[in-house]
Amino acid sequence: MSHPALPAPVRLLGPAGILPQAICVAFALLWPEQRILAGIAGGLYAASILSFLGGLWWIEALMRGDQRAVPYVIAVLPSLIAWAALLAPLTGLSGMAGSLLLLGIVILMSPIADKSIGRLASDMPGWWRLRWGLSIGLGGLTLLLGAILA
Repeated sequence: MSHPALPAPVRLLGPAGILPQAICVAFALLWPEQRILAGIAGGLYAASILSFLGGLWWIEALMRGDQRAVPYVIAVLPSLIAWAALLAPLTGLSGMAGSLLLLGIVILMSPIADKSIGRLASDMPGWWRLRWGLSIGLGGLTLLLGAILA
């Protein structure tokens, strides 16, 4: 069974998904007095992407007809981690820098879940290169933003 290459919109829009975080990093570097605002914006974006990934994993398991609980538990974790990471600075439990570092690490590790859950897309030519590139790009920029705020 042959799989088609990734569609052109995926190849173009996927990498564009790193732009908001790159803008937040640039904003924090160019206007250091506004770095908290950049950190909040970057944290919200990273949390949104994590929730998006969890949704992808959930639908992937559903489409495969997976009856095990593990894929669905893994699929829910990104949203819970994102929520907790943003809740911590809002309640004063930690600063935004720590939240960004946590979000960056989880984004960097997210392709590991793809290996166990996301089997449908993984056979598509170019998928893993795109997936790892996006995770390293967004995760790395989120870590950098956290380091700027630290």
